[in-house]
Amino acid sequence: MNPGIFREYDIRGVAGKDLVLDDVVSIGKSYGTMLAQQGKTKVTVGRDCRVTSDEYSKAFIDGILSTGCDVIDIGVCPTPVLYFSIHHCKSDGGAMVTASHNPPEYNGFKLMSGYDSIHSTGLQEIRKIIDRGEYVSGDGTLSSVDVLTPYKAYLEENISLTKPVRIGIDAGNGTGGITALPLLKALGCEVHDLYCDLDGTFPNHEADPTVKANLEELIALVKEKRLELGVGYDGDGDRIGVVDENGNVIYGDQLMIIYAREILSRKPGATFISEVKCSMTMYNDIEAHGGRAIMWKTGHSLIKKKMKEENAALAGEMSGHIFFSDRYLGYDDALYATCRLLEIMANTGKKVSELIEDLPKTFTTPEIRVECSDSIKFDVVKRIVRRFKETNEVIDIDGMRALFDGGWGLVRASNTQPALVLRFEAATEDRLNEIRSEVETALKEIISSVS
Repeated sequence: MNPGIFREYDIRGVAGKDLVLDDVVSIGKSYGTMLAQQGKTKVTVGRDCRVTSDEYSKAFIDGILSTGCDVIDIGVCPTPVLYFSIHHCKSDGGAMVTASHNPPEYNGFKLMSGYDSIHSTGLQEIRKIIDRGEYVSGDGTLSSVDVLTPYKAYLEENISLTKPVRIGIDAGNGTGGITALPLLKALGCEVHDLYCDLDGTFPNHEADPTVKANLEELIALVKEKRLELGVGYDGDGDRIGVVDENGNVIYGDQLMIIYAREILSRKPGATFISEVKCSMTMYNDIEAHGGRAIMWKTGHSLIKKKMKEENAALAGEMSGHIFFSDRYLGYDDALYATCRLLEIMANTGKKVSELIEDLPKTFTTPEIRVECSDSIKFDVVKRIVRRFKETNEVIDIDGMRALFDGGWGLVRASNTQPALVLRFEAATEDRLNEIRSEVETALKEIISSVS
């Protein structure tokens, strides 16, 4: 088994190469063993629509059952429905067979113990149990439950639109369309949809709404039909991408501002968690509206853990993971985030662009990914942190966020791909280019010295 499939937040690899069926059974056995050691006896299992997900789900479930743990198979669904199932079925944990937004040849697992994601050292323990081959044995029972219906009913009961909104959605042939299309129609929206049919080969575009190229057809739809907004979902429906009525992309930190302002109008002093890639505008705006803003590490598992520790009302990432504990269950759910945005639009009568038109103008880059092998990427980041600490104030909770006069630059190692992630922000476009040039020049020197 390739140890590289055990990433920071989940397990992911190329199906049939990094991750073969025997590996999948072993992961199921190890997961069941870990749960048994914790006194847990029942889990729910869901899967995305990838070509290998059905076969991998069966093998994974067989592995879990062999440890004596009972399994409730909830079938093909978005990842948030798997999270919901743990509450609904009162299970001791859950697992999703998915590789999220990765290319179609990938597959993997998101694992939960109780309501908590198993990540970092927990995933390494799963690997160590496999290496030792020390599995508990038993005879678990398998059942199937429809969770999609109660999930949609729960959202419909907890969301109220004072007026219908005209919306375009693009599910990228992932599982997000299973729930988004019927729910948004049930809420009274006029829905124009793209690629809500399931196709695990993702033939139209990559199911990753953080990449603007993947939103181009949605942007065209919004403009052509003169819709009030457009929403794109990733492959397993836990990340949201938004475009306003003019077709402009609204980034994750801008969405956080919209949500945080509404929450703070009801809950003064509420706490919000976000990550190192987010704009200073967001942190400043939350504090200006009486909130407490905490900068933390990137990664849905890490953010969820910090959110619970700080009793935060909301957390979010640039990548479109938005976690509501305010009025919801604390996990990242792109459809629920869509509904909360629709509520705000309906209640205020404002367009998306109008909700953030008072923000100070800064110049930012989107996430920039620089290819860098897994074997050297963390060393590269350590070296660039050292380099810039000599001249700049550096926030190093997750990679390097170097502060400059009039802006900042970020370099961190991706925990899901062999890449470095860069982002820059400054008060002027010229300053943005200067900061970016300085950081990228240093980065190139360091990569060439390490390679």
